[in-house]
Amino acid sequence: MSRTIRRGPPPKRPAPRRKVPVKQVSVMDRLIGALPVGEDTLRRIVTWTITGIGGVAVLGAAVWAGVPGMIGGALAEGAGRAGFRVEQIDIVGLKRMDRDTVYALALQGHKDQAIFAIDLAEVRQSLLRYGWVADAHVSRRLPNTLLIGITERTPAAVWQDRGQLTLIDETGQLLDPVNPAAMPDLPLVIGPGADRQEVAYQALLAAAPALKPRIRAATWVGNRRWDLTFESGETLKLPEEGSAAALVQFAEKDGAHPLLGRGWLSFDMRDPVKLVARRPGASMAHRLQDDGAPAPTAEEKSAGRAGDDKAGNSSGPAAQAVASTSGGEG
Repeated sequence: MSRTIRRGPPPKRPAPRRKVPVKQVSVMDRLIGALPVGEDTLRRIVTWTITGIGGVAVLGAAVWAGVPGMIGGALAEGAGRAGFRVEQIDIVGLKRMDRDTVYALALQGHKDQAIFAIDLAEVRQSLLRYGWVADAHVSRRLPNTLLIGITERTPAAVWQDRGQLTLIDETGQLLDPVNPAAMPDLPLVIGPGADRQEVAYQALLAAAPALKPRIRAATWVGNRRWDLTFESGETLKLPEEGSAAALVQFAEKDGAHPLLGRGWLSFDMRDPVKLVARRPGASMAHRLQDDGAPAPTAEEKSAGRAGDDKAGNSSGPAAQAVASTSGGEG
């Protein structure tokens, strides 16, 4: 007898496991994980920091934008109570100026004031009003410092007027009084208005650089021309027009045949066609030739012609008459 065997459904195969993606950990996550605070605490710190920075930025923008006084002042004072108050001033660029003077000009009641309440443009203008300051830059460094950068003027000469000595720069800007007992090694310009001629005077010296170190002082005469005094004691009177060309001409003459240090008292070049020199105690001036020797005066020329005539007569007919007489007597 046959037996039928029923076969059931084939056994199900187990489903393959799903691959779980490996989570990538960023460098920032690793750094956060290494911090000794929890993630929630870190979030709160970041939130308060961002809020504080935003508040300071809004406060600064309000002050800079000129928010009406009561609101802007209240915000600034609030920032001051929070620590944003001027407690320090850093100054750079000083070479000859007095640091305490710059502090006094910059502060002017701003000490311990809220840093956002300070008008930086006003502080800069206060500094620019001081003679030594050619330029100034003022900025804030939060929370409590003013930064000041100074560009100083450079002394170029000493101006003497009515017995007062003043240090000036190349533009004629007055810098400081000068003690006569401590004169700096700088050119001396003398006379009313000489300070306003400093630019022209520097250009004049540049025309004859060989003479520049030998010039001791320059006097501005009649508000129109210069008299130069040399270290050897001579004075050179320059013309009103073409003073630079005249100085170059004098330098060339002195270079070819030295004039300075040879006992002359003064040289006069106001006449464009001649150079006239005078000796101490002399009653007359001498026109100098190209070789630096005095040209003969009209009197000297006249005396020379008279001498020539006398010498000619003694060797002419008169001499012959004497000779004839002598011969007759012989």
